Amino acid sequence: MAKTILAVDDSGSLRQMVVFSLKAAGYQVVEAVDGQDGLEKAKAQTFDLVLTDQNMPRMDGLTFIRSLRALTSYQKIPILMLTTEFSEEMKAKGKAAGANGWLVKPFDPQRLTEVVKKVIG
Repeated sequence: MAKTILAVDDSGSLRQMVVFSLKAAGYQVVEAVDGQDGLEKAKAQTFDLVLTDQNMPRMDGLTFIRSLRALTSYQKIPILMLTTEFSEEMKAKGKAAGANGWLVKPFDPQRLTEVVKKVIG
Protein backbone atom coordinates (compact mmCIF):
# COMPACT_ATOMS: atom_id res chain seq x y z
CA MET A 1 0.00 0.00 0.00
CA ALA A 2 1.37 3.38 -1.04
CA LYS A 3 2.27 5.84 1.68
CA THR A 4 0.09 8.91 1.76
CA ILE A 5 1.33 12.48 1.93
CA LEU A 6 -0.61 15.65 2.72
CA ALA A 7 0.68 18.60 0.64
CA VAL A 8 -0.44 21.97 2.04
CA ASP A 9 0.22 25.09 -0.05
CA ASP A 10 -1.89 28.01 -1.28
CA SER A 11 -0.15 27.91 -4.68
CA GLY A 12 -1.99 25.59 -7.03
CA SER A 13 0.96 25.37 -9.42
CA LEU A 14 3.33 24.39 -6.62
CA ARG A 15 0.91 21.75 -5.34
CA GLN A 16 0.72 20.35 -8.88
CA MET A 17 4.51 20.09 -9.04
CA VAL A 18 4.63 18.36 -5.65
CA VAL A 19 1.83 15.96 -6.58
CA PHE A 20 3.41 15.16 -9.95
CA SER A 21 6.83 14.51 -8.39
CA LEU A 22 5.61 12.39 -5.50
CA LYS A 23 3.04 10.38 -7.45
CA ALA A 24 5.77 9.51 -9.97
CA ALA A 25 7.74 8.12 -7.02
CA GLY A 26 4.79 5.95 -5.96
CA TYR A 27 3.21 8.01 -3.21
CA GLN A 28 -0.43 8.99 -2.83
CA VAL A 29 -0.84 12.73 -2.32
CA VAL A 30 -3.77 14.67 -0.93
CA GLU A 31 -3.79 18.43 -1.49
CA ALA A 32 -4.88 21.19 0.89
CA VAL A 33 -5.14 24.86 -0.09
CA ASP A 34 -4.05 26.31 3.28
CA GLY A 35 -3.40 25.37 6.89
CA GLN A 36 -7.07 25.34 7.85
CA ASP A 37 -7.93 23.02 4.95
CA GLY A 38 -4.92 20.88 5.82
CA LEU A 39 -5.96 20.59 9.46
CA GLU A 40 -9.47 19.50 8.48
CA LYS A 41 -8.08 16.85 6.12
CA ALA A 42 -5.55 15.69 8.73
CA LYS A 43 -8.36 15.21 11.26
CA ALA A 44 -10.32 13.11 8.74
CA GLN A 45 -7.37 10.89 7.73
CA THR A 46 -3.94 10.15 9.16
CA PHE A 47 -1.11 10.71 6.68
CA ASP A 48 2.39 9.22 6.66
CA LEU A 49 4.02 12.62 6.01
CA VAL A 50 2.93 16.24 5.87
CA LEU A 51 4.51 18.88 3.62
CA THR A 52 3.51 22.45 4.37
CA ASP A 53 4.17 25.98 3.21
CA GLN A 54 4.60 28.77 5.75
CA ASN A 55 2.86 31.78 4.21
CA MET A 56 -0.79 30.92 3.56
CA PRO A 57 -4.18 32.58 4.12
CA ARG A 58 -6.46 31.55 7.01
CA MET A 59 -3.75 29.53 8.82
CA ASP A 60 0.02 29.80 8.33
CA GLY A 61 2.40 26.86 8.39
CA LEU A 62 3.67 27.33 11.94
CA THR A 63 0.14 27.50 13.35
CA PHE A 64 -0.80 24.48 11.24
CA ILE A 65 2.16 22.47 12.59
CA ARG A 66 1.37 23.41 16.20
CA SER A 67 -2.27 22.39 15.63
CA LEU A 68 -1.19 19.05 14.13
CA ARG A 69 1.24 18.32 16.97
CA ALA A 70 -1.60 18.90 19.45
CA LEU A 71 -3.42 15.93 17.90
CA THR A 72 -2.45 12.55 19.38
CA SER A 73 -2.30 10.94 15.92
CA TYR A 74 0.24 13.52 14.65
CA GLN A 75 2.71 13.67 17.50
CA LYS A 76 5.20 11.41 15.65
CA ILE A 77 4.22 11.93 11.99
CA PRO A 78 7.06 13.65 10.05
CA ILE A 79 6.31 17.23 9.00
CA LEU A 80 8.48 19.03 6.45
CA MET A 81 8.30 22.75 5.68
CA LEU A 82 8.46 23.58 1.95
CA THR A 83 8.67 27.35 1.81
CA THR A 84 10.43 30.45 0.52
CA GLU A 85 11.37 31.29 4.12
CA PHE A 86 14.96 30.31 4.81
CA SER A 87 16.22 32.48 7.68
CA GLU A 88 17.74 30.68 10.66
CA GLU A 89 15.19 32.44 12.88
CA MET A 90 12.29 31.02 10.86
CA LYS A 91 13.85 27.56 10.81
CA ALA A 92 14.21 27.71 14.61
CA LYS A 93 10.53 28.69 14.87
CA GLY A 94 9.62 25.78 12.62
CA LYS A 95 11.63 23.34 14.70
CA ALA A 96 10.07 24.69 17.90
CA ALA A 97 6.60 24.24 16.36
CA GLY A 98 7.41 20.61 15.54
CA ALA A 99 8.75 20.58 11.97
CA ASN A 100 11.21 17.76 11.27
CA GLY A 101 12.86 19.29 8.22
CA TRP A 102 13.04 22.29 5.91
CA LEU A 103 13.08 22.53 2.12
CA VAL A 104 13.38 25.86 0.32
CA LYS A 105 11.39 26.85 -2.79
CA PRO A 106 11.91 26.66 -5.62
CA PHE A 107 12.51 22.99 -5.03
CA ASP A 108 14.22 20.33 -7.10
CA PRO A 109 11.65 17.54 -7.64
CA GLN A 110 14.36 14.87 -7.44
CA ARG A 111 15.66 16.32 -4.17
CA LEU A 112 12.11 16.43 -2.77
CA THR A 113 11.60 12.78 -3.64
CA GLU A 114 14.95 11.82 -2.10
CA VAL A 115 14.12 13.61 1.14
CA VAL A 116 10.65 12.07 1.33
CA LYS A 117 12.08 8.57 0.72
CA LYS A 118 14.67 9.16 3.42
CA VAL A 119 12.00 10.25 5.90
CA ILE A 120 9.22 7.70 5.26
CA GLY A 121 10.75 5.12 2.92
